[in-house]
Amino acid sequence: MGWVVDLDGVVWLADRPIVGASDAIERLRSAGEAVVFVTNNSSVTIADQEKKLRRHGIDGDGAVITSAAAAASEVEPGEVALVCAGEGVVEAMTARGVEVVADGKADVVVVGYHRDFDYERMTVAATAVRDGARLLATNDDATYPTPDGPIPGTGAILAGVVTASGARPTVAGKPHAPMVRCVQERLGVDGTVVGDRPDTDGRFATQLGYRFALVLSGVTRSEDLPVEPAPDLVGDDLAAVVAEATA
Repeated sequence: MGWVVDLDGVVWLADRPIVGASDAIERLRSAGEAVVFVTNNSSVTIADQEKKLRRHGIDGDGAVITSAAAAASEVEPGEVALVCAGEGVVEAMTARGVEVVADGKADVVVVGYHRDFDYERMTVAATAVRDGARLLATNDDATYPTPDGPIPGTGAILAGVVTASGARPTVAGKPHAPMVRCVQERLGVDGTVVGDRPDTDGRFATQLGYRFALVLSGVTRSEDLPVEPAPDLVGDDLAAVVAEATA
């Protein structure tokens, strides 16, 4: 069985490790389970995600799938993408053979999480969409978990571009079809999704036909229960759900 493990809120909160996560991953791998790390965070490169995993005591080389990669799968090589997003999206589009621009005419506008988003970037993105570019988002998560609580996520940025352009976006990351296809190609039809967001990770598990393990170390807290979709497993953190699943 494959395991799909979210990063933010499951393995870490910003740069703070979540206790027991690295040992839980080692326990899964020692039992012969395939593990991939699937994140809606598109702002950083794959290499940076792998490096961060190593800092947290986890070997993630070749095992990270980001919403930037899922978004790139929706753009054809040779197309022009106006990127309103972070470095991870630029990397994914370039690797796909897509021409990346910062403004002007484009075939597609790609919106993702980035902390320097401002009114000017919203204007440039919305203008390109009104001029005929299709709108593609890496994800539509309203918030992003941090040690100090949630902060605005890609969904908040996307809402501005949608409102200004009047366009309906295609969304690539969890729980949507492009990311479902990316994971199924790696793990097949049987697995477990571990995440901290029922609306994202839980729905993703449903779309995959996988078991859903909800952790309470990120966005969702015990006082939020019950949630929909109902999880198959609930634990304080990754270590707890892995211990229960492999007991």
